[in-house]
Amino acid sequence: MAILALDLGTSSVRGLVLDVDAAPRPGALARRKVHPVTGEDGTGTLDGPGYLACLVECLDELAAGGHLRDVELVATSAQWHSVLPLGGDGEPLGPVLTWLDTRPEPLAGAPGPADPDAFHQRTGTWWHRCYWTVRLPWLRERAGARICRFVGLAEYVFGALLDEAPMSVSMASGAGLLDLRRLEWDAEACELAGVRPEDLPALAPRRWHGRLRREYARRWPQLADARWAGPVGDGAASNVGSGCVDPSRAAVTVGTSAAVRLLQAVPAGVQLPPLPQQLWRYRVDHEHVVTGAAYSSGGNLFAWANRELRLPAGAELEAALFRATDDPRIRVNLRFGGDRPPGLAPAGCGELHGLSFDTTAVDLLAGLMAGLCRMVADDLAVLESGLDHSTEVVLGGGAMAASAWWRGAFADALAPRTVRHQHNPEVGATGAALVVLGRITEAALFGGIDRVDEPVVPTAAGGASPG
Repeated sequence: MAILALDLGTSSVRGLVLDVDAAPRPGALARRKVHPVTGEDGTGTLDGPGYLACLVECLDELAAGGHLRDVELVATSAQWHSVLPLGGDGEPLGPVLTWLDTRPEPLAGAPGPADPDAFHQRTGTWWHRCYWTVRLPWLRERAGARICRFVGLAEYVFGALLDEAPMSVSMASGAGLLDLRRLEWDAEACELAGVRPEDLPALAPRRWHGRLRREYARRWPQLADARWAGPVGDGAASNVGSGCVDPSRAAVTVGTSAAVRLLQAVPAGVQLPPLPQQLWRYRVDHEHVVTGAAYSSGGNLFAWANRELRLPAGAELEAALFRATDDPRIRVNLRFGGDRPPGLAPAGCGELHGLSFDTTAVDLLAGLMAGLCRMVADDLAVLESGLDHSTEVVLGGGAMAASAWWRGAFADALAPRTVRHQHNPEVGATGAALVVLGRITEAALFGGIDRVDEPVVPTAAGGASPG
């Protein structure tokens, strides 16, 4: 048996084929870049039909390469928080609002939750522009009465490909409308969003599986009998793929954005642990929750600096970072893209302070990247406040794989904790496969995780190696 693992990300769509042990098969990877539309007003959107076309191209490529021939199960890691308005014909009435979009705001006179703390404990979220409680009324006011219903990006894609597309409890929790204990749409959250529970996507039952529509089964006959599992939120999937599946290990993932998260086993119906006011909580599946903090800056910090600061490339840049001294005068505000919940800073609030004529482009980059390390360390301390021990940390994501210097900076910021690095660059897709296979606890035993808290020094060739 093989597993097709999809990753519906913000900057790319990927499909890869894994064996029965969730190990990637050589060469069985297809990827398409996608390009969010961003703007100074806080816009952060994706084109829904264009996104679907990119996924179809990935599946066409895998099929043409003969990689789909024994796929029996499809697992998906998908971005949380997205929303797309649909008309009566099921077609999009605008672009997909992603987590990047900071424009939505509560309508004038809207009261908000009656008891904000109880609402936070119940849904794991806040009355905030990132969630459907604020996004749906804002979209409805802008689009008028033409909107028939709302879906997330994953439900839009699955609705096009599959015979049915209910919303997984993982994706529903990221919308901010789910009672995390009861696993049903929360009445107060629905009232804030201006929708009835029956107007929202149906919630997928435990162990739900879908099938391809007839036209796509003809296009990819190798997938005609494959079972499609409900999508897993990308942060939850990344925790599992990083081997962070109980309170002994926290995952720090840096892709386009960044997050620090802790996963716990809390089955449906069981009382949830107290949730610190600064942190969110979402569902992994019917048996587990993930708690943490997220940031609008991550690998996009490096992408911005690389584009604007004329940095050296590759090994030369790594060597320059290792030579750079930590300048305490450089202070940063990383809100280039605004705040993730619960913060309310809009996009365009990034700041750099303490610069001099001696400050170099590499110094600026080091200051930005180290600034994110410190933010993560502060929120990890909050995560650990409900535990009787400190955690081990596993770094993951494309940005971590690309920079030994940044991994070392995280090790310094998170000391004295043990810090490790997951070498698998596809932690989200791999984690989603393990979730749908029911093998979450086994992820802690997976290989490819090495310590990074020993001294790291550049090699003569300009790269880096353990000291």
